[in-house]
Amino acid sequence: MVRRVAVIGAGVGGLVSVKCCLDEGLDPICFESSEDIGGIWRYTVMPSPGKRYRVGFNSFRGDMQLPRDPACSRQPQPFIGTSPKHGVITDTWCFVGLWCKTTVLSVSKRPDFTTSGQWEVVTETGSVRESHVFDAVMVCTGHYQEPYLPLASFPGTESRFKGQHLHSREYKDVEAFRGKRVLVVGIGNTGGDLSVELSRVAAKVFLSTRSNTWVISRVSDHGFPCDMVSTTRFNHFLDWLLPSALTRRIRFRKFNSWFNHTNYGLASKLPFCLLSGTVVLKPNVKEFTENSAVFEDGTTEENIDVVLFATGYNFSFPFLEESVRSIIDDNRSLYKCVFPPQLEKPTLAIIGLIQLTGSIMVGSEMQARWVTGVFAGWNKLPPPNRMMADVLKRKPPRENLKMSFISYTDEIAACAGVKPSVLRLLLTDPQLALAVFFGPCSPYQFRLVGRGKWSGARAAILTQWQRTLKPLRSRVVDDNSDSSSGWHWMCLLALPAALTAAYYQVV
Repeated sequence: MVRRVAVIGAGVGGLVSVKCCLDEGLDPICFESSEDIGGIWRYTVMPSPGKRYRVGFNSFRGDMQLPRDPACSRQPQPFIGTSPKHGVITDTWCFVGLWCKTTVLSVSKRPDFTTSGQWEVVTETGSVRESHVFDAVMVCTGHYQEPYLPLASFPGTESRFKGQHLHSREYKDVEAFRGKRVLVVGIGNTGGDLSVELSRVAAKVFLSTRSNTWVISRVSDHGFPCDMVSTTRFNHFLDWLLPSALTRRIRFRKFNSWFNHTNYGLASKLPFCLLSGTVVLKPNVKEFTENSAVFEDGTTEENIDVVLFATGYNFSFPFLEESVRSIIDDNRSLYKCVFPPQLEKPTLAIIGLIQLTGSIMVGSEMQARWVTGVFAGWNKLPPPNRMMADVLKRKPPRENLKMSFISYTDEIAACAGVKPSVLRLLLTDPQLALAVFFGPCSPYQFRLVGRGKWSGARAAILTQWQRTLKPLRSRVVDDNSDSSSGWHWMCLLALPAALTAAYYQVV
């Protein structure tokens, strides 16, 4: 029986894993290599794997929304400090063993693993090495670990270019780039954000991309957060129902209604920077000379001072023993992107090795709830041969991490026994059913039923729109429009669609 659980990493995935262990009556010990909790969401002056945002959250509320989502009317509190070794997280957290500044050197099977499922974990704190025995291990190091620098794809970067080149993880302060000509390579979220921020102080910013992309505003219709408006079960149902060519066309028209991507060579603020000339969009880099960049279209930009690679990350698990590490190519080789199916005992879980179209925090928490339920004996896994067959059947040939937020979260919620039934809600609570189907697919929905059910989930779902706007209404103005009545009529007219979707979910 699983009792002691090692949680490796005290970032978002590690913290929710610790909480879920406590919820199931397990005894977690969390190992963190840095000096405090927070992972990539904790800002540090020195370079660290990941981004540079500050964040605080309270997972006892059951929401675990994106930090930029103002769904909570209270301001999030900063992380509470911890001691170097046996730290403690207070406030809403129970006492928990937290070992900071502790590196996990190895995780290996015990000799009797086939019967006990136990692991030997060797750690190092300072110069002191210790060996521990755990009944289960949750690896929560995520996939923002090792900077990916494809220098071989850009000839001359190291041999000829005399300027500075660095990965985006090393970027901390915009002042270091004041007055310089900067080339940003990569037009993902990080590349776009860096280009906009640098454009305020740099002499010129060039943004290089090898492919087209779509730029989506974080603010959607009527000033609501984009993910609240777009991440709904109704939209997910339309994606399933309509031909993919039609849904793509609808999205393209929506994206282009804000600005025409073709005019900017794209396919937020980035278009305004492009329009004003502070950011110049360029194709892929062909090569570097001593002080310039040559692009694939034959153009050249001279006097480049800094090249900033926003080219993503690689992930690895060097502490896992070779027999286990060799079977984890990526999340496609894991059952439901969590469990290595080849193990004799399901006592090792990988948390957060996913990229979703919605919040990774919600997905990581759902994984942790399912995993700890398996450890505690509430949730059961299929036999290894069935898990392996499922992995082989579902292994996609292309992008290995990106998945639909609602599809994946619903799938894991069903495994954990906490997925809400829209059809059942339509029969018992129509108002809530309509809010669940047409409203934001927020984490409250997964607190309506099953283990971890929260009595306040219904009220939270029905009031989330009002609470989103509450922090913004510091100045009250008269509003004579009867928008709530219109919303109710729209929901009633769309009831047949909700019934159809509910039937589809059941079938």
